[in-house]
Amino acid sequence: MLTSEPGQLPVIAVALPFVGALVISTLGRWQNLREAASFATAAALLLAILPLWPVVADGGRPGMILAEPIAGMPIALQVEPLGLLFAVVAAALWPVTILYAIGYMRGHHEKNQTRFFAFFAMAIGATLLVAFAANLFTLFLGYELLTLLTFPLVTHHGTAKARAGGMRYLGILLGTSLAFLLLAIIWTWQLSGSGDFLAGGLLAKDTDPATLTLLYLLFAFGIGKAALMPFHGWLPAAMVAPTPVSALLHAVAVVKAGVFCVLKITYYIFGLDLLQDSGASDVVAYIAGATILIAALIALRQDNLKRRLAYSTISQLSYIVLGAALATSTGMLGGGLHILAHAVAKITLFFCAGAILVAAHKSSVSELHGIGRAMPITMTAFFIGAITLIGLPPTIGLWSKWLLGSAAVESGHFVLLLVLLLSSLLNIVYLLEIPAKAFFSTAPAAAEYRQGAVKEAPLPSVIAICLTSAACLALFFFPQPFYALLAGLS
Repeated sequence: MLTSEPGQLPVIAVALPFVGALVISTLGRWQNLREAASFATAAALLLAILPLWPVVADGGRPGMILAEPIAGMPIALQVEPLGLLFAVVAAALWPVTILYAIGYMRGHHEKNQTRFFAFFAMAIGATLLVAFAANLFTLFLGYELLTLLTFPLVTHHGTAKARAGGMRYLGILLGTSLAFLLLAIIWTWQLSGSGDFLAGGLLAKDTDPATLTLLYLLFAFGIGKAALMPFHGWLPAAMVAPTPVSALLHAVAVVKAGVFCVLKITYYIFGLDLLQDSGASDVVAYIAGATILIAALIALRQDNLKRRLAYSTISQLSYIVLGAALATSTGMLGGGLHILAHAVAKITLFFCAGAILVAAHKSSVSELHGIGRAMPITMTAFFIGAITLIGLPPTIGLWSKWLLGSAAVESGHFVLLLVLLLSSLLNIVYLLEIPAKAFFSTAPAAAEYRQGAVKEAPLPSVIAICLTSAACLALFFFPQPFYALLAGLS
């Protein structure tokens, strides 16, 4: 039974993308109608989610039980600040990604475009199921569903390379979740008698610290989508997918589902006080720190642009895991805000990489000397996305990194503060090299750049790039609504 009108909205939000996918599938022969249906579904989703903001900001937690297939293990939804932030990020970036995908898929003459848009929609639906999960059981269902629904997107091209990348993607994500995450959920149920997300944490305060440490490690590694090393290999393997899928994986849904789960389980299952008192999350904090530096060093050596961005994602995701593992309110705020910062920055960078591929047919960093004169809008947007990840003003990345650094100081982890500073320097090297080559390289530019044979990508893609890069800047000046939302965690 519906609990209240706001309680219906999360159910509607989860259902809408699946309904939209059905409509998209029936319109496959009419390209314009299919894409219009994608936009309409995305707009309806945003309209369903935004009214939840004032309710949750005022302390409301709308939701409802959908079913109870096993006694005491309901499939239930509840909206709280972290979940709402994640849902808003996914819902707001979906229509922009559709706009970009229209230009990319047509410009690149991709096959099976109807299947692409339909599975993309369903992946957003699974993302929202994760975002609004009221307990570990529902979270696990949404998490696994998201893996399965994105597999056809990763293998979209149908080549041997795409299938191999897809199998690695599926193998690592399903393997970690079934071997570690499921075990952690069962163990939590055995310790607490419940799997509900509770403010302040579900686990008893007298739980043995060694047990807590092992359980936290199981959750951290079981959530393979967070890409902690050594369970990160699925992410570079998935770069065989079309660029709009890479944007989905890195910015909108998959990796964000991973780090969101780490934040939510940290806050609602363990609780910050319990983790601080026991030190149970310290091991994961240092694993995250190692992942930040190692992935950044690997990114330095990647000439393929998408692979460089993939290793950048692995590094940046661990900023969010680190924010959770520091077990302070400042770290949680910084981690939550970095979900937003990384989303708008990384989607911009992948949009730019795809635009370069479509317009110039280049995929390597070494081929980009002088491309800024042919694609100035794209490369300017790339620069904005890059400085956002570095954490420079005037971008939203400054605020999230400032909070994460402050959390490291608060918790006394000065080595991890040094990790954050070193990684930002590495970000400068491997990210700013690209616009520097594009605009200022003295090496001979490719003839097609000099002669005007290369132009910007199709207009829909360029508009999408401008929107996401503008968001990187605008959120620097207007972060307060997100601060206020996350400050209401309870």
